[in-house]
Amino acid sequence: MITDENEVEESEVPVISGVSLSRNLDVRTTTNEDVFAQPATELNKYNGLDAGFRRRGAYQIKKFLAGSGAESKQIEGGEVISGYDLFKVALPPHSIDYLSSLYEISSYHAAAIDAKTANVVGLGYDFIESEKLKQRVDSTDSKDSKDKIKKKVQRVRSDLREWVASLNSDSLFIETLMKVYIDWQVSGNGYLEVGRTSTGEIGYIGHIPALSMRVRLARDGFVQIVGRDAVFFRNFGEDTPNPIGGDQNPNEVIHFKRYSPKNSYYGVPSIIAASTAIAGNEFAARYNLDFFENKAVPRYLMTLKGARLDKESERKLMEFFEVKLKGKNHRSVYIPLPSDDPNNKVEFKFEPVEASVQESSFTKYTNNNRDEILFVHRTPISKIGIADGISLAMAKDADRTFKEQVAAPDQLIINEYINKIIKEKTDVLVFKLNELTLTDEETQSQIDERYARIQTLVPNEIRARMGLAPIEKGDKPVVLGAQQRAEQTEQTAGNRTRDRNRAAGATDSAGQARNPQGEGRTTQ
Repeated sequence: MITDENEVEESEVPVISGVSLSRNLDVRTTTNEDVFAQPATELNKYNGLDAGFRRRGAYQIKKFLAGSGAESKQIEGGEVISGYDLFKVALPPHSIDYLSSLYEISSYHAAAIDAKTANVVGLGYDFIESEKLKQRVDSTDSKDSKDKIKKKVQRVRSDLREWVASLNSDSLFIETLMKVYIDWQVSGNGYLEVGRTSTGEIGYIGHIPALSMRVRLARDGFVQIVGRDAVFFRNFGEDTPNPIGGDQNPNEVIHFKRYSPKNSYYGVPSIIAASTAIAGNEFAARYNLDFFENKAVPRYLMTLKGARLDKESERKLMEFFEVKLKGKNHRSVYIPLPSDDPNNKVEFKFEPVEASVQESSFTKYTNNNRDEILFVHRTPISKIGIADGISLAMAKDADRTFKEQVAAPDQLIINEYINKIIKEKTDVLVFKLNELTLTDEETQSQIDERYARIQTLVPNEIRARMGLAPIEKGDKPVVLGAQQRAEQTEQTAGNRTRDRNRAAGATDSAGQARNPQGEGRTTQ
């Protein structure tokens, strides 16, 4: 039946992997999976709530339905207050369930997030000297005192690593950070749980899924609902009383939030700007699948002229091509035909009907959508494993931009949050995520040699970066001989004209792409 576009029934609204999309691809704020959207009458029975909270909740529900001398007798399912009203939590600007589904249905979206996670958090971490420690070492003139400080720092670093590893028996610390970071990128919100012992010391660090967390309107903490249990969490470093009852010593949460000017309670992920691109790719993929599943065009047309096959031979021939030949393309078939006579010539032909290479539709469109998804993530295409037509120099330049504009700011935020935890243990060392390396081993060795020559670094500092143990007398600057000092002076002063000319005339190195033809100076 032909219908007007505006008369499409609700059942005909496109669904992507269980996630409904309206025609304007609006991201709904609540879904059927949002437990906080359930009626407060049901949520008020959940575990984790004390009697006082239940009474206040019941009064709140009754007050909402009551009037002047009478109360509502409507059937449940009408306009009733939800868990957002009961727990006094803020409504997210976008459905967290919907955002989580995008990570599962879009390969480019998932690849970009995984690449950012690997390069921001997945490279490991280290504990480096704090500024306070550096000032203390600089103010100490005694060699023995400096040696004692360095030995103490090594011991503290070892103890700190063991302490961090002991904070979660089910997950490595780096795995916990990766989970939080993925949630941060997927939903715009990541939650790191911090638990304390009876003495007030930090004894647990873990990840809480963003799908089940909501922020309190009073900004005094968070509420999580899983199954039929509700739990309250404080802000990190605060001693807010539990407003829903139950545990009076709740754990604390550090909230990683991607800023949005439209909401001050929750973060908004960057993929929202490219949600139409994700939907477009899904629809294009479905179109191609429908084509291959439902097309009725045969590959070959078999014609027989001047002869007739009996019904049994015709049946066997059709059965061979329609059933037995599938998946066994190299089988042979024998077809006996009658001989020619003077008045009739027997002809048997296989004529290709669809012999051309079958390509998917909307290839250019899906590529444009892919670029838009990667664009909002600010992730170069070489990072997700697709680098056709991209030179090594361009990939190196893209890596440098990615490191400086994407990875470094996120690492700075994570470092600052984690150091709030580390400060409660020591002020000698600070937490620092390892950065993406843009130089190869040969280039790095040249850099180390140059810094050692000009006495910017001492050998033990270079060995520490390489993960090697310090050596005796490695804390002293390298002393150059007379010839080495002369060589260093010549290089520093730039007196080697031939070397400068050779460097100026060298071809493009990795990370320095050529200018387009006709633009700028070219090399021979």
